[in-house]
Amino acid sequence: MRTLYHHPLSPLSRLARVALAEKGLPFEAVVEKPWERRTDFLALTPAGEVPVLVEDDGTVIADGWAVIEYLEEAYPDVPLMPPEVAGRAEVRRIVSWFTRKFDREVTENLVGEKLGKRLSGQGQPFAPAIRAGLANIHYHLDYIAFLAERRPWLAGPWFSLADIAAAVEISCVDYVGDVPWDNNPEAKDWYARIKSRPSFRPLLQDSIPGCPPPKHYADLDF
Repeated sequence: MRTLYHHPLSPLSRLARVALAEKGLPFEAVVEKPWERRTDFLALTPAGEVPVLVEDDGTVIADGWAVIEYLEEAYPDVPLMPPEVAGRAEVRRIVSWFTRKFDREVTENLVGEKLGKRLSGQGQPFAPAIRAGLANIHYHLDYIAFLAERRPWLAGPWFSLADIAAAVEISCVDYVGDVPWDNNPEAKDWYARIKSRPSFRPLLQDSIPGCPPPKHYADLDF
């Protein structure tokens, strides 16, 4: 069976897990702790980063976005990109917003500082980074609300990688209880639709030993 090396709090790993599930592709999920720098894992990817997909025939696909593009091209029966060129460009733009901008301004400042450092033994959380993340998340939620009010899904009429990319970043921050849902009902309603998808529910069952999520995390009705 194909194998996905991932970490539960890696947004790109979560993106790959949801994409595989949306496409109906069975896989074995193997938790990898990148900071351990395992020799066998480094043999798959010298970068030492998750996710890494290994197909049944031994084909190795490393790097989060490379995994997603591979899945789209190798298994096109259930597309996660719209058919028109302009639509695909819009999906890529929004994916970039969340996997780069949101990840840098929010996820790393909150999840990275609160849990990432603890799990990897990299020291104490940096309070100014946490304050920045708590401030930054508001305008990102406002942007989700702006898109969700004007379109059926974030990038347009199609449920796409744009929605998945945004939702997996949000889910990581929600794991540490730092999403101010009550301040943004439009974003909350959009996320509730994502939480209800069968492909997303396994993420809501993730639990880091010693670091459980808040009670609302897996609640489809918040």
